[in-house]
Amino acid sequence: MARLAAFIVLLVPGLMAAFGIKLMRDSLFGVLFSPFPFIWLQFLIGFLLFAAGLGFFAGFLLRRDRRKGRVQEKFQEKR
Repeated sequence: MARLAAFIVLLVPGLMAAFGIKLMRDSLFGVLFSPFPFIWLQFLIGFLLFAAGLGFFAGFLLRRDRRKGRVQEKFQEKR
């Protein structure tokens, strides 16, 4: 059950990051979607979605590995 919950928690940021990549790719090829008035705004929103999704995913993995003691000394929490 815990693995399923972790999968669901990681699914949403993963989908956000994938949609961000799609928006950035489409803006580079000149495809503009209706909610965005400008290509550069579409690229910026795509980049923010990608960065937020990737950052959440990386933070989740770092926190999990810190609890299990699998990180190097420089990434361990200072107490």
